[in-house]
Amino acid sequence: MKVIGLTGGIGTGKSTVSAMLRARGITVVDADEATRAVQAPGSEGLGRIVETFGPGVLTPSGELDRARLAGIVFKDSEARRRLNAIVHPLVRAWMAARVREAAERGEPVVVLDIPLLYESRGEEGLDAVIVVYAPPELQVQRLVEFRGMTEAEAHERIAAQMPIEEKRHRTRHVIRNVGSLDQLRAEVERVWREVVADPPKGPDPSRGAGPWPSHG
Repeated sequence: MKVIGLTGGIGTGKSTVSAMLRARGITVVDADEATRAVQAPGSEGLGRIVETFGPGVLTPSGELDRARLAGIVFKDSEARRRLNAIVHPLVRAWMAARVREAAERGEPVVVLDIPLLYESRGEEGLDAVIVVYAPPELQVQRLVEFRGMTEAEAHERIAAQMPIEEKRHRTRHVIRNVGSLDQLRAEVERVWREVVADPPKGPDPSRGAGPWPSHG
C-alpha cells in the first residue's frame, strides 16, 4: 500500500484538495481530526494540556478552548514546542491506527493530510509528499477574506509555519492553487497521476515498519 503525505500552508487550500481526493474515493487520514480526537474531554492529551497550560484553556463545559490555546502558542515558540511535544506523538499513534485499518481493508493507497508534516515528522515512511502551494501574499489575502483575520494575525500564523516556498522545493509533487476551483481540480488530477505512477518506496506501516509504532 502506498502512503502519501499531503501538506501545505495555512491559506493554501490544502483542505479543499483533501476534499477533492476524498470525492475520488481515496482514503484520507486527517491530522486535524486526529488532533480533535486526542484532545477530546477525558482524553490523555487534554489532561496533559491542562497540566501544562492551566485550566484557563478549558471552556465552561470542560472542552478545549482552541482559540484561547492558539492565542497562547502562536505568540510563544516555547509554548508551541511544549504543546507539540504533547500532541504530536498522540496524533501519530491515532493516524497510524487508521493507516493499519486501511491496509487491513486492502486499500492500495492512503493519504495522510498533515498541515505541519515537514515541521512535525518529516518524510520518513512516506512514498511521496504532495505540497499544496499558494504564494504568501495570496495566503494572507485568503486568511483575511475567508477567515476574518487581520493582516497582522495572518502574518503571525504564516510565520509560525515553515515558509511555503521551502516546502514546495522539498518535493516534486506541487499542486498550485492560484486560480479557480476548476483550475485546482486540474492540478489535483495532474499531480495525482504523477504520484500514482511513482513506484512505492516507503515501508509498509501495516507491518509495523517505519515511524508509526515508534512515535506512538
